[in-house]
Amino acid sequence: MAVEYVDVLIVGAGISGIGAAVHLQKQCPGKTFAIMERRENFGGTWDLFRYPGIRSDSDMYTLGFSFKPWTARKAIADAPAIMGYLGETVEEFGLKKNIRFNHYVKRAHWSSEDATWTVEGTIGADGQPMTIRCNMLLMCSGYYNYDKGYTPEFEGLGDFKGKLVHPQHWPENLDYTGKKVIVIGSGATAVTLVPAMADTGAGHVTMLQRTPTYMVSRPAEDAFALGLRKVLPPKAAYWVTRWRNVLMQQFMFKLLRKNPEKSAERLIGMVKDMLPEGFDVGKHFTPPYKPWDQRLCLVPDSDFFNALKDGRASIATDHIDRFTEKGILLKSGQELEADIVVSATGLNMQMLSGLEAYVDGVPFHPGQHILHKGTMYSDVPNLIMWFGYTNASWTLKADLTSEYACRVINHLDATGNKIAIPRTHGQKIETESFVDFSSGYFTRAESQLPKQGTHFPWKLHQNYSKDIRLLRYGALDDEAMTFEKPHKVEAPALLEAAE
Repeated sequence: MAVEYVDVLIVGAGISGIGAAVHLQKQCPGKTFAIMERRENFGGTWDLFRYPGIRSDSDMYTLGFSFKPWTARKAIADAPAIMGYLGETVEEFGLKKNIRFNHYVKRAHWSSEDATWTVEGTIGADGQPMTIRCNMLLMCSGYYNYDKGYTPEFEGLGDFKGKLVHPQHWPENLDYTGKKVIVIGSGATAVTLVPAMADTGAGHVTMLQRTPTYMVSRPAEDAFALGLRKVLPPKAAYWVTRWRNVLMQQFMFKLLRKNPEKSAERLIGMVKDMLPEGFDVGKHFTPPYKPWDQRLCLVPDSDFFNALKDGRASIATDHIDRFTEKGILLKSGQELEADIVVSATGLNMQMLSGLEAYVDGVPFHPGQHILHKGTMYSDVPNLIMWFGYTNASWTLKADLTSEYACRVINHLDATGNKIAIPRTHGQKIETESFVDFSSGYFTRAESQLPKQGTHFPWKLHQNYSKDIRLLRYGALDDEAMTFEKPHKVEAPALLEAAE
């Protein structure tokens, strides 16, 4: 039986994959493509996570696509609203016919002689084998393990008589009405869960954190954007709001990084203004690191602070000694009682969704390669990875990556080539960590993450304006990127390259 071939294979039908498909339709209209989605629905993160209050921590004028205005009232949107927006996009651009649900991509083999990826996986719960070939492989499958969130090894967990849950796998119909709840963590998930559970029936919610996080409150609705809609067409209002928010994000990021001490003082002062007099802000809201060493937590409409003020929630800053029958014993000797403990302790990062990949027979491990322009791996042909910003909205970078992928595809056609590969040419390139970020999920996965260089074109930008110049308008040919025709690769050369 002949193996199916498509010009472009997209892995993942979340924000990145849906966006990539639309850009491909618009900019490479003659290309055939398919989207492989291992789950039963599109949406990625926004369909996977089902915990109370699940929402974006970026405004939807920048988390939305460049080609489709966000028209709902709330700028800080919940998952159902985001899923609605993605559903409209799938419908509007006729993508349903291209999405293969329950298709789990597991392996990929590149052949330079054929200039093709042969992709293997399974279909459905019974694991029927699946094979498809393509010229260009677009990995839009996110950056974490969908099967398992991160939970530390808690001593004494077997003694706990209550229920432990992880936000990534929220139990359906979990009844927390009137219950005492502890949420372990201080990131975006914890800051969302605490007020949401307090608002929907929990008896009391305690956020237990080891280390405080910088937080900033903003209205869930953007008055500027809503005002513009009254005087401008939807697309124009969206474009102006999008750029206004992008520039504001860039300005604030540079300001916080340039003057970290003053910025920290100001951020903590704003939190203090939203809490009752006498609240120990120094203990609970003063991180030991600089602003933007980790991502700032967004608090829409001050909901987290309001829950603390009216006593429906509380905060404890301490280290866990062990779990007990009744709850959690802290290093300080205090015991927090709980019926339910939520381990909002983060993600397990995973590059390329754990894909087992080979380039001309040689295993490819992301942690052993350098990223070219933040999109392609050194010495790996025709594979582009989507990874958003850590200091701004994911989709800003995803949109630009899609545009860049389309430019590479069209350039191959225009030059009669079939292979695009950023080569190190045997040079020793000075490298550094993938991103300048100290969050636990990054540091835990350091060895698995690709590296970045210290200079162009291996340097990873965290700046939308710079990436527009680089990915949308920059020259495709540079000191590293080469465009080639199919060719045979001898095994000895492969072994030498692998060493």
